Amino acid sequence: MKQIERKDYMNTLIGLRDKDLIKVLTGVRRCGKSTVMQMFREYLMTDGVGENQIVFMNFETIENQKWLHDYEGLYYHIISQLDLSKPCYVFLDEVQQVKDFERLVDGLYVKPTIDVYVTGSNAYLLSSELGTLLTGRYISIHVLPFSFKEYLLTQTDISRTDVLFSKYLDTGGMPGIFDLPEKSVKGYIQNVIQNIIQKDVLVRNKWRNEEHFYKTTAFLFDSIGSIISPKKITNTLKTNNKLAISHNTVENYINALVEAFLFYEVKRFDLKGKGLLMTQEKYYTVDLGLKKYFLEDKTNLDLGHNLENVVFLELLRRGNQINIGKADNAEIDFVVRKENGEQEYIQVAWSSKEQSTFEREIRPFEMIKDFNRRILLSTDVEPVSTYKGIQKINVIDWLLEE
Repeated sequence: MKQIERKDYMNTLIGLRDKDLIKVLTGVRRCGKSTVMQMFREYLMTDGVGENQIVFMNFETIENQKWLHDYEGLYYHIISQLDLSKPCYVFLDEVQQVKDFERLVDGLYVKPTIDVYVTGSNAYLLSSELGTLLTGRYISIHVLPFSFKEYLLTQTDISRTDVLFSKYLDTGGMPGIFDLPEKSVKGYIQNVIQNIIQKDVLVRNKWRNEEHFYKTTAFLFDSIGSIISPKKITNTLKTNNKLAISHNTVENYINALVEAFLFYEVKRFDLKGKGLLMTQEKYYTVDLGLKKYFLEDKTNLDLGHNLENVVFLELLRRGNQINIGKADNAEIDFVVRKENGEQEYIQVAWSSKEQSTFEREIRPFEMIKDFNRRILLSTDVEPVSTYKGIQKINVIDWLLEE
């Protein structure tokens, strides 16, 4: 497969080059963080940056294991390779593997000619001492698997985007799958999930009761787009699976899955009271392929919520703040606040061709008393239409818009 340029991430890094900030690339394992950094390194070299101005280290490779407990030795090892009389660039991949990595990163950052880039597969990277030590001195760039637009770049024939979109909903967009024969994808994705769970959750938290953890994870995958709570999960696991598990344990499991970027929590926003509600959140997964191969044959039974998941991830890619909307007893799928301060409301439906379905989907919009943009996204193939100020847009067109 040809290398897919991650244009948005590249443009962000180019814009931040030599700015007095540590660039922190976060995201779930295998989503493409390392590739983005390598692409940026190649960009620097084509722009005239010499080999003695760049150090790139991946701390999950065997040759770099010796540095994991010697951050001071690692610091001098890096410095010795650089010509500090010129602008230098240090890339540290999966840096959280290094004990006291915060000290290493800070030591490199204070060198006036060194521009530091790091990646990490767990939110611990920024919630740890690094976040405290470097408050105001870093910028986080969150990397996601391929968008549908990027997914199309992996295909040789894109004449039937509707067919390809169905496939994308099924397999997801983890970059590693596109180099593999189809029969190998399942094993690859299952290995990715195991790595995430083992390295970023169970080992880090020293949890040994894997059955309880896996049941909780399966519940989250199976409940994507539904309002849930730790209490509801606990009660269900006790009733259906006869598991002796506490509310606090389930809450810890969920927080760890969110920290590992396997799931995203979306809180409810009361549009009438103008405030966040502290209960009954929704969760979306970082990639539908992970859901498919974790739940096996159950995954395709919920096309509406899978579509909702794709829309959520795209909204996240576009730099939006996202909540669920509550207007009296009605619910808006997404309340979206853009970087420029604008707000809009989005409903997602697999199809709204039936009049009763259409009326059900637009009813929550009618409960909102402001004049912000309202959008109904569906897979229906028809021209963009407007009804009572509500735009109905084909979701594929929306995903591919500039």
